[in-house]
Amino acid sequence: MWIGQEPEPISIHPTAIISPKAEFGQNVSIGAYTIIEDNVKIGDETKIGNHNTICNGTSIGSNCKIFHNTSIGEAPQDLKYDGEETLTFIGDNVRIRESVTINKGTNAFGKTIIGNNVLLMAYAHIGHDCIVGDNTIMANLCTLGGHVELGEWVNLGGGVMVHQFVKIGSQSLIGGGFRVVQDVPPFIISAGEPLRFSGINKIGLERRGFSKESRNLIKKAYRTYFMSKLNRGDAINKIKSELSKFEEIQKIITFIENSERGII
Repeated sequence: MWIGQEPEPISIHPTAIISPKAEFGQNVSIGAYTIIEDNVKIGDETKIGNHNTICNGTSIGSNCKIFHNTSIGEAPQDLKYDGEETLTFIGDNVRIRESVTINKGTNAFGKTIIGNNVLLMAYAHIGHDCIVGDNTIMANLCTLGGHVELGEWVNLGGGVMVHQFVKIGSQSLIGGGFRVVQDVPPFIISAGEPLRFSGINKIGLERRGFSKESRNLIKKAYRTYFMSKLNRGDAINKIKSELSKFEEIQKIITFIENSERGII
């Protein structure tokens, strides 16, 4: 069936298998041997390549590009999953490269969410109940365990593995090939084994309009937290007393105080 205004003709390769219960926007194209199951919704101008499987309960936004051999919205790799109806949401302007896998949610959260303007490079995996913030980039072979949360503008280098329930704050960058087993606060670069603070994400923050004053405040806060001789409880109290009136610092404080897995 169609949604929205009277559509432009969509392009469906004759070998594709399309459920009559799927919904399409305008000017959608679907490549060879792609399977689209029941209750899938695909927005305007979205292009889907060859040999993809888009599973029941998946919603894909407008102007997305899905390349080849992906599996989107398949059942979670979770032994507790018992076939309950859960969902996968993918935003607008998302690019999904070859052989990416995205699992839908479980009863614990009910859905997996990919934001807008996200780039998922080849062979990336997003586990059940994850939330991936807008403008995130996951390079080749990145893996998110279940219930991972990535803020906006997160950048994961190639082969990064993120443990279940980890949270990574907005504007942070993780170097390629490292494990993330504890939470990573916003605005920083982290690398090493075990993963550790390597400085603020200066170039990323500059690109997104953070002033020099803001960057210096963020640097001061993290030098206090990660590099001073204070224990972390005393360090966060010092940051609160000296810098908490600034919005960026308040985000850092809130993230650290709400961490359940501990900070790298």
